[in-house]
Amino acid sequence: LYPHQNGQIGLATWGFRMYRADTPNLVRSLKTAGYRTGIIGKLHINPADAFPFDFEEIPTANFERKDLGNYARFAKEFINAGEGPFLLSVNYPDAHAPWLKQVEGLPKKPLEGDDVTSLSYFGLDTPGLRIHMANHYNCMGRLDSLVGSLLSVLAESGKAENTLVIYFGDHGADFLRGKRTSYEGGVRIPLIVRWPQKIKAGQICEELVSTVDLMPTLLTLAGAKPVKSLPGLSLEPLLFDQACSWRDYLFTEYHTHAAKENFYPQRTVRDKQFKLIENLLGGEVNPGYDFTNNRDKLLDAGVPAAIEKLAPEIRSAYHLMERPPRFELYDLEADPHEFCNLAKDPKYAKVLNVLRQELQQWRQKTNDPLRHPKILERLTAEVNSIESKKEGKTHKWAYPKYFF
Repeated sequence: LYPHQNGQIGLATWGFRMYRADTPNLVRSLKTAGYRTGIIGKLHINPADAFPFDFEEIPTANFERKDLGNYARFAKEFINAGEGPFLLSVNYPDAHAPWLKQVEGLPKKPLEGDDVTSLSYFGLDTPGLRIHMANHYNCMGRLDSLVGSLLSVLAESGKAENTLVIYFGDHGADFLRGKRTSYEGGVRIPLIVRWPQKIKAGQICEELVSTVDLMPTLLTLAGAKPVKSLPGLSLEPLLFDQACSWRDYLFTEYHTHAAKENFYPQRTVRDKQFKLIENLLGGEVNPGYDFTNNRDKLLDAGVPAAIEKLAPEIRSAYHLMERPPRFELYDLEADPHEFCNLAKDPKYAKVLNVLRQELQQWRQKTNDPLRHPKILERLTAEVNSIESKKEGKTHKWAYPKYFF
């Protein structure tokens, strides 16, 4: 489900939670279908007991990257514990901040700042930022090795040929215009699917897909009982290269990461060319801008000063992020990094109206509570009532009671 449908609109560590513990989930559905279920790494959803895994290890975030070999070791223990079908969720700490250059000898040859350039959608590239980027890539290199170890364990078990492996990220890089934003740098994530016995390798799929598609996909392929009214689509026809009609529009959303310091709810729709972002608090300052761009590590990298020296179009895009208008419209073919907002350009009025209608219909169809101004106002007031980080982590959120 989308977060506004299940209630997990912010981080579990800040007390955000699902509305109902009996919300259908993949773990319960596959257990009913005869699967053993396991998780290695953090779950990050409240309440945790709504997910009755048979096997649980390394329940912390492990951002210190301690004993990284344990992920594959525990996976081996679980995979070899029985002969029946299984679901195993493995959640690694990389490439999350802090971006550690090398841990336990991984990667074997770490990159340095001079070896890389910053991601193009930043629109800037300072020497200090390159150092952070290098270590972010080092995290990715370490993750690549750890996934390799996991796949080796699977191969050694003799079960690799008939095991569906899905690799995906939960958001974009924790840098400028990435994580905690609705720009493509925040919502466009890797999705790699492997099933040697069934799926032809090397296919690249350009259809618009979402993580909400994973549950219906897995239920279908596992022969499990379908769950009614899921918003996603089974990826089965795409995986097997079958002719099918697919979605024309993809929807994403954002509410908050922690609590007060980056609360700025957004709703987004895109087709293959254009993208519309609706800022539900448009015209107000987005606290997430300062939270990201003015953190110590980016201050040290000279980011705020560098922004003011950028070309006018890119500098304006950053200023727009700080206090966004109600609508942002981008042509992803002509402007893939979303620097030029077309929402007020008369030439794109028709495109704007079509996407606004699609977004409104989706919000109605999925019963988005924040389409009601009084509920948005109440949630905003609840967020703003939090005075400190300590209070935010102990706050008992009331929104599950008044959203519907």
